[in-house]
Amino acid sequence: MATLEGMEGPYLWSATALAGAIVLSLALYQGLLFAARKIAARTPGHWPAAVVRHGAPPLRAMLPLAAMFAMLPGLPLPERLAGVLQHVVAIGLVAITAWLCARLIDAGVEVMHLRYRVDAGDNLQARKVATQMMLLRRIALVAIVVVAGSLILMTFPGARQIGVTLFASAGLAGLVAGMAARSALSNLLAGIQIALTEPFRIDDVVIVEGEWGWIEEIGTTYVVVRIWDLRRLVVPLSYFLEHPFQNWTRTTADLLSTVVLYADYTVPVNEVRAELHRVLQASGLWDGKAWGLQVTDATEHALQLRALMSAPDSGRGWDLQCHVREKLVGFLRERYPQCLPRTRAELARAPAAA
Repeated sequence: MATLEGMEGPYLWSATALAGAIVLSLALYQGLLFAARKIAARTPGHWPAAVVRHGAPPLRAMLPLAAMFAMLPGLPLPERLAGVLQHVVAIGLVAITAWLCARLIDAGVEVMHLRYRVDAGDNLQARKVATQMMLLRRIALVAIVVVAGSLILMTFPGARQIGVTLFASAGLAGLVAGMAARSALSNLLAGIQIALTEPFRIDDVVIVEGEWGWIEEIGTTYVVVRIWDLRRLVVPLSYFLEHPFQNWTRTTADLLSTVVLYADYTVPVNEVRAELHRVLQASGLWDGKAWGLQVTDATEHALQLRALMSAPDSGRGWDLQCHVREKLVGFLRERYPQCLPRTRAELARAPAAA
């Protein structure tokens, strides 16, 4: 009973003051949120609404903690208890500030995605921006976590002393840790270099390790390539700086495709060339930029005909290749079956028996 009577004084007053500060901070939050939404609705562009939407949850938690941190020094609480509460609130403020920074980064990424749509027809610039935003966002999040964790550890005197001791006695342990983390650090630095130099972007068509596919995901240490048969090839970021690879959409998505046919020496090349043009015009896959048919080789058995055609992207280029190959083979089989590849032989008459 004596304990309860003792709590009725400073403890009850302190709890009431903290509760009032929390209520007032939440009321202030609602007012700020209402005003921010009004301003965002009247401001052109996507960024005001994105900032309000992403920044509201951390701000709702930050204002009560900030009010408690400001009230605690003036409350009639024991010094030890007040110090513990201030320490806990300070850690919470650091964590929520890191959360707010991460949410604001997400708001910026969302605005850039809305401005540069990857699903548009001509999405080269959009894929460039999406790749940079993805890599820089992950690097920034790692930096935020490291800084916030360091600040939280520095609030503990014991941990701060441990950190000083570790720095002072780095020596061989630091060398071993550096060697162990060499691969991870090289991939992280490769990610920064790729974000700046842009050898590839999200949704680029690439050939890596002999596999043809699209860049699906770019992580902080690896890249996921979606192969044409829906397999996933996971490649370290450092691979792309140390090994050559093909990027079919580095500057533009349009490509030149070829189809090779073999025919007899008697084939009417002009007729096949005219048929190629008709097939391209009727296909719906040809972009109309380039086409041609040339005799690229003549062996002892057949002529080699190469049909050249352009397509707006690699997927339609592959479909156009298959379509042209099918139609030209069918044209030769139906109209000029005698011009299909053949092997000639001459039979000599044997001398009559004596």
